[in-house]
Amino acid sequence: MFCFKMGHGVSSDTTGQAVVESNSNEHSLGLVNFGNTCYCNSVLQALYFCKPFRERVLNYRITQKSKKENLLTCLADLFHMIVSGKRRTGALQPKKFINKLRKENSTFDNDMQQDAHEFLNHLLNTCADILTAEKKEEKEKHDKQRSKSNNFAVSNNNTQCNGDGQHNRMSINTNINGDTASAHSSIEDTWIHELFQGTLVSTTKCLNCETVSSKDENFLDLSIDVEENTSITTCLRVFSNIETLSGESKYYCETCSSKQEATKRMRIKKLPRILALHLKRFKYFEVFKQYKKLSYRVVFPFELRLLNTSEDCTNNDRIYDLVSLVVHCGIGPNRGHYIAVVKRDGSWLVFDDETVDRLDPSNFEEFYGVSHDLGRQSETSYILFYESRDY
Repeated sequence: MFCFKMGHGVSSDTTGQAVVESNSNEHSLGLVNFGNTCYCNSVLQALYFCKPFRERVLNYRITQKSKKENLLTCLADLFHMIVSGKRRTGALQPKKFINKLRKENSTFDNDMQQDAHEFLNHLLNTCADILTAEKKEEKEKHDKQRSKSNNFAVSNNNTQCNGDGQHNRMSINTNINGDTASAHSSIEDTWIHELFQGTLVSTTKCLNCETVSSKDENFLDLSIDVEENTSITTCLRVFSNIETLSGESKYYCETCSSKQEATKRMRIKKLPRILALHLKRFKYFEVFKQYKKLSYRVVFPFELRLLNTSEDCTNNDRIYDLVSLVVHCGIGPNRGHYIAVVKRDGSWLVFDDETVDRLDPSNFEEFYGVSHDLGRQSETSYILFYESRDY
C-alpha cells in the first residue's frame, strides 16, 4: 500500500512549506510523515480542531494521576506541543505518538498505508479503555480506603455500643453498598463516550404476529453507505429505510417460535455531541476480486440536522456544524493519500502532513466527489466531524 500526494485545490508556494498567515492565537502546525502515516496525521488534525475533544485531552494531561505512558498520554503531549509552542506555523514530529501506536498494535507497525477510519476507531476505543481502566483503579483504591475507615468505625462502635451497636453496623453497610452501586453504574462512562457516543435503536416487526422488538446499540462513529450523485441527508435517510427480511434472511420470532418474514429499521435514539460520519467509499467487487473506491459525488452541508431519529429521541432538534473532515485522495484503498480539512476562526485550512494551506472556498466542492467512474483519481470526503451547537 502506497501513499502519494496530490494537488487539492489550495494555495501553496513552490517549496511546499506552509503559507498560512495566522491572524489569531490558534496554532496551525503540520505533522511530519513517518512513512505513510498520513492516515494518522489527518485524523489527529481533524480531532484537534474538534475543540471539546482537544480541551478534554489537554485537561487529561493536567489531571491524570498515573505516570504510566500510554496512547492517550502521548496524544495529550502532542496536543500540548501544538497549543503551547512558540511557533504558530511550521511542523511537529509526532514521533512518540507513532512509536507508541506501532508498539501497541501490530496493524500499524509498518510503513504501509492504513485506513484512516480504522485508525480513528482504534484511537477512540483505546482512549476509552484507558479512561475506564483508570476509573476502575481509582474506584478500587477509594473502596479500599473506605473499607479501612468503616472497619475502624465499626471497631469503635463495638467497644462502646450499649445495645444499639447492631443498628449502627447495618447503617454503615447500607451506605457502603449504596456508594458501590452508584460508582459501578458510572464506571464505564468516560468523556470519550460523553463526546462521541450515540445510540441506535433497531426495531423489528414480525409480519405474522405483528410483535415488535427493539434493541439498542451504542456507536462512537456512524458508517453510512454512499450512492451516486446524492447527499449526506439522503444517505442517512437510506440508512434508516425499512428493510424487509424474507427468504434466507427471515427473522426468528420468539412469539411464533419460527422464522417469519419481518420488517427491520435502524434509527438514531440518542444523538452524540460530536458526530463522526464515516462514508463507506471502499467496496468489494466480485468481478475484480478486490476493493474499489466509490468516488461518487456526495454533497455534505456545513450545517446538519438529523431527521432519521426515533420517536423517543430526547435531543432530536440538535443542530450540528461541520468542523473538520478527513479526505481520501487517490484511486483506491491500496494507493492514495489522506489530508485533513479543518475550520479555524471561520476560515478553512488544509493540513497535508507538514504543509498547511488556506482553502479557497470556491474549491471546497472538489471534496464532494467527482464521478461514478471506478479507478478515477479523486479527492473525496471520507470522515466528517460535526459538532453540536448546544455543547
